[in-house]
Amino acid sequence: MGTFGAVARGARPSTKAALATPRAYIKIMRFDGFQLFPAALDQAEQARLVEAVFAAAPAAPFYRPETPWGKPMSVEQTSFGPLGWVSDRAGYRYAPVHPRTGAPWPDMPSELLDLWDRYAAWPAPPDSCLINLYRGAARMGLHQDADEADLTAPLLSVSLGDTAVFRLGGLARGDPTHSFRLASGDVCVLAGEARRAFHGVDRILAGSSRLVDGGGRINLTLRRAGPG
Repeated sequence: MGTFGAVARGARPSTKAALATPRAYIKIMRFDGFQLFPAALDQAEQARLVEAVFAAAPAAPFYRPETPWGKPMSVEQTSFGPLGWVSDRAGYRYAPVHPRTGAPWPDMPSELLDLWDRYAAWPAPPDSCLINLYRGAARMGLHQDADEADLTAPLLSVSLGDTAVFRLGGLARGDPTHSFRLASGDVCVLAGEARRAFHGVDRILAGSSRLVDGGGRINLTLRRAGPG
């Protein structure tokens, strides 16, 4: 496990200090392999991605997945790419079609493939992009991303719209956690040891951005879901 040195090298900031971190390049090393790139996308790039998401929504509408124990999630979801993450009473998994329409997921925008090439440092392209839409009190509890065939491939996350309070934990659910803000245009990568870290979204800071029509936050998570 890597050293915890967010913001200043070797420092151990409080959650309050972390939330006040200046918007400059930050590398958070709770584990080797976690990187945060604030303001990686400019306003025009952010707007194009939001436009692409909502342009694809008629063919792949947002819906609220159900957990295996029957509870609807608070976020709305859809996907880009050959595979989309789905959840229902049958469990968590990846599927080639939308669970409501039965149609293939929309193609992944080229801008996302470019971001993967720029930040993921992985030889194969992503085959799935999970799109989470947070509005109102939507949140995401601590979880590991462990449904992919190759758990050594990184996760790349893009934040658009309202700022999220993101929580990063350890390799076990009960490990200490650290919170910090992800603002619109931020990119973060979970690779190496950090690939299996528990993480989640505590809350959304409503009104912190005007990027998303109707308010809210869009999170795009690129990954290698299938084998190969």
